[in-house]
Formats: sequence, C-alpha cells, structure tokens
Amino acid sequence: MELTIVAFVCILAAIFVGAMMQRISGMGLGLLGAPVVALVAGPVAGVLVINVVATVNAVMQSASVWENIDWRKFWLIGPVMALGALPGTWVVHNTPLGPLQMIVGALVLLALLVTSRLPERARVDGPHYAVAAGVAGGFMNTLAGIAGPAITVYAQVSRWPTRTFAATLQPLFFVSGALSLLFKELGAEQSIFATAPIVLWPLCLVALVVGIATGSKLSRYISLECAHKLSLIMATLGAGVVMLRGAMQTFGG
Repeated sequence: MELTIVAFVCILAAIFVGAMMQRISGMGLGLLGAPVVALVAGPVAGVLVINVVATVNAVMQSASVWENIDWRKFWLIGPVMALGALPGTWVVHNTPLGPLQMIVGALVLLALLVTSRLPERARVDGPHYAVAAGVAGGFMNTLAGIAGPAITVYAQVSRWPTRTFAATLQPLFFVSGALSLLFKELGAEQSIFATAPIVLWPLCLVALVVGIATGSKLSRYISLECAHKLSLIMATLGAGVVMLRGAMQTFGG
C-alpha cells in the first residue's frame, strides 16, 4: 500500500472527525472514515485499515463511557456478530461487492424509514431482535466497515435510551472490528500490517486521541435529543455511503 502525503492527510482528517462524532453520537468513525480511506487506499485495504483503527478507537471510547454501557444488551448482540462476520468475509473474497452493497444499503435505509414512522408508543423488543441486529451488524462491518446502522435500527424499534445505546455501541464496535480484522487476515494472501506504512499507525493513534478529546468537550453542550438525532443521521449517512460505494463499483467499471 503506497500513500502520498495528501492521502495521509485525508486519512488522518477522516479519523479525527469520525472519532469526534463517535464520542458525541455513538458512531461516526466507520461511517465517515471508511469512504475516505477506501478512496485513497483502495476498497479492500481501506476497510481493513478502518477495522484496525475502529477496534482501537472502540477501546478508548468504551473507557470514556464505561458507566453507561448496558452489558445485558452487549452480551445479546456482541457474540453473535461472528455469525455475520464469517459469511461477510466469504463474500468479500468470493463475490462482486457492488450489487450486494447496494442491496445492503437500501435495506438499512428502508428499515430506518419504517422504524422512524412507528408511533411514539410503539415498541418492539426481545432477545431475538437483538441477536438479529448483531448478525446484521457483523456482516455489514466486514463488508463495508460499518456496523452502526443495523444496530441503530434495533435501537429505534426497541426504544433503547440514547445514553446507554451510544455507550454500548463502543464495546460492540470493538467486537465487530476485531472479528472482521481476524477473519480477513486469516483469509488474505498478505497481511495488511505488512503492506501498510509503519508510520501510518502512530499517526492514526494521535488523530484518534485528539478526536475523542474534542468530542468529549463538545458532548457537554449537546443534549440527548440532539445526540439521538445525530445517531439517526449517521446511520442514514452510513447506509447511503454503502449504496453509493456499491453503485460506483457496479457502474464505474
């Protein structure tokens, strides 16, 4: 993987903004970072880089919101992400991603539209819905570096409180990122760590730390209602990005 100075700057800026937004709304690094990194580093290597950075970021974010994590929800969703990550890895290595990404993005957008139209008092919850969200999140993260939208759909229909939802996303992102990275590395011909410039990783770490610190300061001035709206916007943006990337791969030649 060869990167120019401009590419380095773009990657670090995307990681900074993504980490900042993730601290505020619960998600953002994969949604904002994956498209940029995939553009400058290539679709496969780019998503792998995001998987690495997102895994480290999730550990840092989890430490900052530890007291708000809903561990019951985590244990329902986290372990089954492997059930989505494994077939997602097979898809990455064996099928054209373009049409599939378009379908995945369209389904998430449709689900968000339907759940947003639910009456305020409507509530659909249960362990099987949480498990389904975990499988879908693991699959989407392996495919496109984006796990948040699928879990946001579940949070919306189950009326999951914004504060604990945003906090619980962080260890879930660790699980999804680690699983995706592990399965991809095992199935790849050459390790991403062997091809990426060594200087990339410490620079990414600095961008993460500064982004989280900035987000922590800004989060003091943002209400829970605003954070909830931001999480829905991020989920919609993520689904749209997946669709756009799929269309570019399908019709861009």
